Amino acid sequence: ADGVWPGQVAQDGLLQRGYARAERWLRPNRYKAADALTKVKALKASGAALGVEPVSPPVVVSFEETVNAAGIHQPACTLCGDCCAGCNVGAKNTVALTYLPAAKAAGAALFTGIGARHISRDDGGAGDWRVVVEPVEPSADPEADGWSRDQAGSWSRSLAAPVVIVAAGTLGSTELLLRSAARGLDVPTTLGERFSANGDIIAFGYGANIPVNAVGVGHPAKVETATVGAAVAAQLELKDAQDLANEMCIQEGVLPSAVAPVLPVMFVPNGRLLGALKSLVSGVYEGPFKHLQTFFAVSHDSASGRFTLDGNRLALHWPNAKDEPVYARLDAALEAIVGEAGGAYVKNPLGSVMGHQPATAHPLGGCAMGHDAGSGVVNHKGQVFRGDRAGDTRVHDGLYVIDGSTIPRSLGVNPLLTITALAERAMLHMASDFGLDARDVDEPSAKATASTAVA
Repeated sequence: ADGVWPGQVAQDGLLQRGYARAERWLRPNRYKAADALTKVKALKASGAALGVEPVSPPVVVSFEETVNAAGIHQPACTLCGDCCAGCNVGAKNTVALTYLPAAKAAGAALFTGIGARHISRDDGGAGDWRVVVEPVEPSADPEADGWSRDQAGSWSRSLAAPVVIVAAGTLGSTELLLRSAARGLDVPTTLGERFSANGDIIAFGYGANIPVNAVGVGHPAKVETATVGAAVAAQLELKDAQDLANEMCIQEGVLPSAVAPVLPVMFVPNGRLLGALKSLVSGVYEGPFKHLQTFFAVSHDSASGRFTLDGNRLALHWPNAKDEPVYARLDAALEAIVGEAGGAYVKNPLGSVMGHQPATAHPLGGCAMGHDAGSGVVNHKGQVFRGDRAGDTRVHDGLYVIDGSTIPRSLGVNPLLTITALAERAMLHMASDFGLDARDVDEPSAKATASTAVA
């Protein structure tokens, strides 16, 4: 309902189909036995400070052995808690286990170890677009592999294509287009604006008087300990029917086993956390860190960040980010929760390194959707606008951005399903525009369905 979104997103009916497709591929579901997990019991006890009961949210993890939509066998989640560092079990429904195998089976060629430098219009060549790429790590004989030296002495190669879809995420897509704009690509001057941290905060409660067990044990398990559970098995949802900006979602998180050895190093410099050194002796699974609460909170910010290029690399400008009203609200709520559990609220154990700025797991924006070239970088289909005048809806034929960088505001929820649904919606529009078969496996109709829906 926010007017920042192009009206077609809510009007053409394809967003609902996009969500249905995204749900079929990502299969979000709830862990039915969440209430039995120690960390969820801890969240319930501490959540009493806000008068809110935790709920079990849908997460993209397979809790039962299955064969997914791409035909890939997935074992059941072992509840090891390493979700945030990548699932070594194969139970997490990531792109690598869903869309990429399906694309490969459909004939797509996948290449790794290659970075895109910039994109340019190729009006006189074999394709409409040129993408200059470079090897991430050149081989012993790059020339034999088809690479050539450019004027700067770097190895590169130019690829021609009639259609280019940029999907490198908020940071990658914005950086790529900014580099392309610096070389003359005609794009709106709003490129780089409307960066949102999705109202995120990552915080801790140290020294709770109840056990938490929120440090992952890995797979295979590094220690024999109580069952940890998948990350975000429960969350506290604070609603505000009058003001969306006040809504927040406080989730119990799990730190992956890979960071377990450095936890004492992270927390010892904080003078309030006496006793952390004990964990160096007894280990993070039975020492004080057995009582460490990890919180992933999501809310709403003003999306006031701005990306620019610093030389050839991306730079973020948002000097007053830590003063956004959302963080004061989140601090108050988290301090109450942690206090209820008898712990000390630790906003950021790496504050001295990170400059006490908030950290986000959900960067959004930079190539934001808009109504026209004066308000956004891409239209509702993900097509890149030309020019920068208000009312100008001309687009570059064949150039798209389809990922989280197009989200024009905070979402207040973990954004994976929304990003995927918008991507599926964009594919439906592309199918209609190019006369392609838009049928998903479980849909009986193809071109006619897409064309009718778009019309």
